[in-house]
Amino acid sequence: MDLSAFPRVSLGTWPTPLEDAPRLAATLGAPPVLIKRDDVNGLGAGGNKLRKLEFLLGQAIEQGADTIITFGALQTNHGRQTAAACAKLGLRCELVLTAKVPMTGASYERSGNVVLDHMFGANVHVCADADETVLAYEKVNHDKAVTLPVGGSNGLGTLGYVAAAVELVGQLNERGIDNATIVVPDGSGATAAGIALGTELLGWRGTVHAASVSHTAADAEQELRTLATDAAALLGEPAPELGHVTVTDDTIGPGYGVPTPEMWNVLKLFAETEGVILDPVYTGKAAVKFREIAPRSHVPVVFLHTGGLPGFYGYAPEAVAQF
Repeated sequence: MDLSAFPRVSLGTWPTPLEDAPRLAATLGAPPVLIKRDDVNGLGAGGNKLRKLEFLLGQAIEQGADTIITFGALQTNHGRQTAAACAKLGLRCELVLTAKVPMTGASYERSGNVVLDHMFGANVHVCADADETVLAYEKVNHDKAVTLPVGGSNGLGTLGYVAAAVELVGQLNERGIDNATIVVPDGSGATAAGIALGTELLGWRGTVHAASVSHTAADAEQELRTLATDAAALLGEPAPELGHVTVTDDTIGPGYGVPTPEMWNVLKLFAETEGVILDPVYTGKAAVKFREIAPRSHVPVVFLHTGGLPGFYGYAPEAVAQF
C-alpha cells in the first residue's frame, strides 16, 4: 500500500495511543481490552475525521480550492473538524447543516460542536429540511469551492483509515498480538471501510466488527463494501473480499443521534473504569455492541474510539438526568 502518491496535509498527531483498559476488562470478565485513542489527536478537539481530511483537503488544495463546503447534522463532528482544519490551512469553510435529529433545546442547538464551528470561523447554515439544504448549498458553491461528502466518506477519505489500519496493526504486533477483534462505530462508513480494507491488504488474521449507528446492517454493509472497493481501486488493488468483517445494527435504538438507556449505561462504564468519555451518537452506541462482544471473545478486543467529546455537551440535560 503506497499512500505517498496522494496529496496529503498534516492535521493529526500520529500515531494515536493504543491503551490497555484492564479495569474495563476485569469488570466485563473479558480478555485483554485495548482502546485505540483517535479521540486525542489534537486539532479541533480531535476525532476520526482528521485522518480522512488529511487526504481530502490535500487534494482540494492541489486543485486550487479556497473554500470547503460540507454537510451534516447540527452536532456534526465532521463539520467541527473540517472547520478546525480549514482554520489551520487558511480555507473558507461553509457548513450546511440539517436539523434532522429529533433533539431540541439550547444545549443541543447552541453548545457542543455548534459553538466550536463558529469559534473556528465557519459560516454555519442551519436548514430545516432537504429543500433548504439544496438552496443553501447552491448559494455558497462557486468555482473555487470543493464539496466534501457527509462524514468525509468517499474512496479518498477512506484512505485515511487504511493508513490507520497499518498504524494499529503495527501497534498490536509490537505487543505480540496477531489476532484480535476490532470494534468500530459505523456512521457514514469510511472509518470502518478503511479499517476493513487495510487489515485485509495486510493479511491480518483478526476480525473487524462494524456497529452501525444510523443505517440498517444491510445498507451499512453495502456502503462499507462500496467505500472499500473505491479506495482499493485508488490503490490499484482489486475489490476486497472482507470476509473478516461483520456489520450489525441492533444498538441503534430509535434512530441516529437518539439516546438509549444502554448507551448511557456504557458511557458510565467507560468513565468509571478507565476515565474515558464516549459520545452519545457514535462511540456510545458502538460500545454497547463492544460490551456484548468482549466477554465472549477468546482473543483481545480493541475498541476504536473515534472521538466526539464536544457533541456530548449537546446532550448535557439528558446526561444530567441519567447521572
